[in-house]
Amino acid sequence: MLRRPEPLRPTTATLPRRHLLRWAAGGAALVAAAPAVHAAAAPRWPSRPVRLIVVYPPGGVSDATARALAQPLARALGVPVLVDNRAGAGGSVGIDLLARAAPDGHTLAFSAITPVTLQPLLVPGGLRDPLGLVMPVVGIMHTPVLVMGTPALGPRSFTEMVALARTRPGAVRWASSGVATTGHMVLVQTRLHSGADITHVPYQGGGAQLNDALGGQFEVLSSNLAAQQLEYVAAGRLHALAVGSPARLPALREVPTLAELGYPRANLSSLFGLFAPAHTPTAVVQGLNEAVNRILGAGGFAAVLRDKHLLPAGGTVATFAQQIAADRQGNEALVRHSSAVLR
Repeated sequence: MLRRPEPLRPTTATLPRRHLLRWAAGGAALVAAAPAVHAAAAPRWPSRPVRLIVVYPPGGVSDATARALAQPLARALGVPVLVDNRAGAGGSVGIDLLARAAPDGHTLAFSAITPVTLQPLLVPGGLRDPLGLVMPVVGIMHTPVLVMGTPALGPRSFTEMVALARTRPGAVRWASSGVATTGHMVLVQTRLHSGADITHVPYQGGGAQLNDALGGQFEVLSSNLAAQQLEYVAAGRLHALAVGSPARLPALREVPTLAELGYPRANLSSLFGLFAPAHTPTAVVQGLNEAVNRILGAGGFAAVLRDKHLLPAGGTVATFAQQIAADRQGNEALVRHSSAVLR
């Protein structure tokens, strides 16, 4: 008979609540501010189902990936992992909800890093800046960004599309899955480099965006790569213009990267991972990090990612924190010098 896995227990001391998550340009660290508590005093964890906030709506690649992760994670933790979609404001609604949750390891969020590294810079006075209110757990995946033309776009290449936008200001409407998402930043960097007048059309996630793209409601969309988009490209209902990726993709070998096209700063991909509320015990965060790395290393979930044309991430808490800090620093510079184009 299969036995239910024993719930993980913290094996090291937990941190008092006054321990702060400090982000700096050179990295991020959990800074101890008081003597450690003996491990024997640490509470049993997890003691109930874990809530996984997915900061995007149902139906997109992010949602599907989070649900695929929830299954092996539940087996690793020995408790159910319940997916809770809380979309809005480019992922910031879900991250803000996470920041308000109890820091006990029973509430997590699956999100791209942009709601922490970019979104707060673009919405002053809006949702709370999560810097210091949430903490990194582990990177899950890198997602290439696919730039596609819809039936409303005449040109069939990225270069021709940009030329159209230069000669006819406002003629090209470019949709993304939300303000401050990676797809939006691909557009921003394209406008900066080319000087083209392209109208941004932000959506709240990828599902509705894709439906409207098929109907020609705008000319261009940038979206995290998923099998469904590839099916529409193969069927001729959408046409691939460029990809944001370190190299050409096996499934789209004829489609150039944005770097190849002369837009290296627009050649972006999305980094997704797990986050926890600030002040979550370090032993719990480390236990989650190790569990996800084991899941990625076992092959099953990693195969799911590759089947979806996603690149597995993994690594330590410190590595994920450093990636977040570096992205935040770069975005601060972008906003400081180019606020007029961040719309």
